[in-house]
Amino acid sequence: MVAIPNHHFFQWVNQLESSGYEVYWFDITDGGTLSPKIPWVHQLKGWKLKWDFPFRTKIKRHLPRLYRYIQTINERKVTAVFKEYLNTIQPDIVHCFEMQLAGLPILPVLEQSTVPLIYSSWGSDVYFYKELGVSDQVLQRFYTRVNYLITDCKRDYNSIIAKGYANTFLGVFPGNGGITINPDEIKLTAQRDLILIKGYDDGIGKAGLILEALALISEEILQSKQRIVVYSADVSLKEVIAHSKQLQKLPIELYFRAVFIPNEMVLKLMGQSSIHVANSTSDGMPNALLEAMYMGAFPIQSNPGGVTEEVITDGKNGYLIADPLNVTNIAALLKRALKSLDLRKSAQDYNVNMMENHFNRIKLQSKIVGLYQTIDGE
Repeated sequence: MVAIPNHHFFQWVNQLESSGYEVYWFDITDGGTLSPKIPWVHQLKGWKLKWDFPFRTKIKRHLPRLYRYIQTINERKVTAVFKEYLNTIQPDIVHCFEMQLAGLPILPVLEQSTVPLIYSSWGSDVYFYKELGVSDQVLQRFYTRVNYLITDCKRDYNSIIAKGYANTFLGVFPGNGGITINPDEIKLTAQRDLILIKGYDDGIGKAGLILEALALISEEILQSKQRIVVYSADVSLKEVIAHSKQLQKLPIELYFRAVFIPNEMVLKLMGQSSIHVANSTSDGMPNALLEAMYMGAFPIQSNPGGVTEEVITDGKNGYLIADPLNVTNIAALLKRALKSLDLRKSAQDYNVNMMENHFNRIKLQSKIVGLYQTIDGE
């Protein structure tokens, strides 16, 4: 496995814990210590620095130019290290999660090897590849080397096929390998008193515009909702609230992205939420959206490239944000959803059933284990 340290990656790899496979993880960033989330996996970390010299952290903080110069000498090249691991371990399969961060840095090594390569597309790495600095030539080189493809949405599969990918497609799977919930924490529609907002506001994420939309809604409509919670919030949202007298009147709680909160806590919030809102200009199939739908929250979600409409039929089991930059449109969707108890109830029943049938982690486990068995058999 080649990936960044990521919650969704850890969830995926843990689907294989009882499979009998011997699994190694090459941390492409070499960030942090061994992860306690996948203790059964051989974790290839600590490879980047030739010498972890004294006072390294202080020099990095206070003398950044000197630190950058030292690191040109002190850091090992990712290609050299990965090639060494590849030759030593001699894996039957390499599975790369995401293209820009995990796949492209080791592409020169993979092009010199015949080991079967699985690529899982994540987030924006297919849909937004040009904006992320990947040329068509590099994209073609990578797709040519990929032997087996997994996507988290049909949109990305169609895009990759349109770019000429001609090898094996293993299917559409959620990037985290499936969802586990506690059904006892799914409240009835009439008992929900929370508006929940995904707080990414980083250029692609547009949570600030959701808050601006809330400011356009009358207090009479919002008063039945006692709380507004923004999770994974970027600090920029503090400024959005500070510059709005209307938002300052609302009971908004911010859970910042930099502060870890357990996924179980987020799921519990989703189970209490009348509405879950997320807005971005690019994404794959959002795992948070699937979790919110599974927990019965009415989804209002942007639809970059048509990805979200794969699970949301607008006006039936959620609302699609047609223009993620249109604050007035977002406000209108919020008003409509808050006023439509019957729609939210029917959507909750439909969504919980759909997620149970298609995204239940236990049901997906045998299929995910089977993917690797098929490749090993070839």
